[in-house]
Amino acid sequence: MNAYAPILVLGALGAGFAIFSVVSATLIGPKRYNRAKLEAYECGIEPTPTPAGGGRFPIKYYLTAMLFIVFDIEIVFLYPWAVTFDALGIFGLVEMLLFVLTVFVAYAYVWRRGGLEWD
Repeated sequence: MNAYAPILVLGALGAGFAIFSVVSATLIGPKRYNRAKLEAYECGIEPTPTPAGGGRFPIKYYLTAMLFIVFDIEIVFLYPWAVTFDALGIFGLVEMLLFVLTVFVAYAYVWRRGGLEWD
């Protein structure tokens, strides 16, 4: 338990600072509400009413999310591989090349579908 004490103390300090910041900002901060501040903000575009079903999103949103997940997963696997590269030998190199090839196929799919074009 003594080994985890500094981690618990640091977590408690972090949580305490976060709670203190939110509460003090609520109590001390200015309270000048108007109609513009209470509206939803959509990147400077006037909000438009949405249909009851929520409307349809363009495929580019999903392709961008897919691309992010693909590269996020790639980094999660590449970092431990790089740390133990010497111990894995040629087997680890071949397996990582196959993995990167698989990631490249997903990247090529997103590229072909137009997920990287923002027009």
